[in-house]
Amino acid sequence: MTEEEYLCFIQPYEDALKNIRVRVEVLNNDYRRKYQNYPIHYVQHRIKQKESIENKLEENGYDASMDSARNYLTDIAGIRVICYFVRDIYAIVGLLKKQSDIVIIKESDYIAEPKPNGYRSYHLVFGVPVYHTDGMEYYPVEIQLRTMSMDLWASMEHRICYKGEQKEPAAEELKEYALALRKMEEEMEKFL
Repeated sequence: MTEEEYLCFIQPYEDALKNIRVRVEVLNNDYRRKYQNYPIHYVQHRIKQKESIENKLEENGYDASMDSARNYLTDIAGIRVICYFVRDIYAIVGLLKKQSDIVIIKESDYIAEPKPNGYRSYHLVFGVPVYHTDGMEYYPVEIQLRTMSMDLWASMEHRICYKGEQKEPAAEELKEYALALRKMEEEMEKFL
């Protein structure tokens, strides 16, 4: 895929990402008006770069083409929503799922069922409508919702263990830290 092809290909993903970002911001503001607190601490977002798309496709046995990217990747557009507490995550998830014009493609609750390494987060992939001059098409946007402590742990684990260079003692210790952070989070939520 040439750079020019990539730029044309990526535009509707950028539009879908903007759409979801606005929805999350509106929900956060409305939640604040109704309940006198913001459930969201901050939001990060990104669009996968051309090289990252091509590498992921090749790693999974697909050709590095726009068609393969469109058919097989659901994380080209991504947003990470960092909340204060677990209950805030579930509140935002519930509010997003009520929006009838976006379609759930995939849902994984790693808060209720953490990954074996201790990773916790709530993942949703929504099909987001993007309107073009010649009609509407859905584009996937991956949303990861985490608390601040989940994000801290995931960032540190990624930094230490990324790309198969995992050191076993570090992995075991990180798993213990994940449990300690979870306990701290549960204790702090009692103050609400």
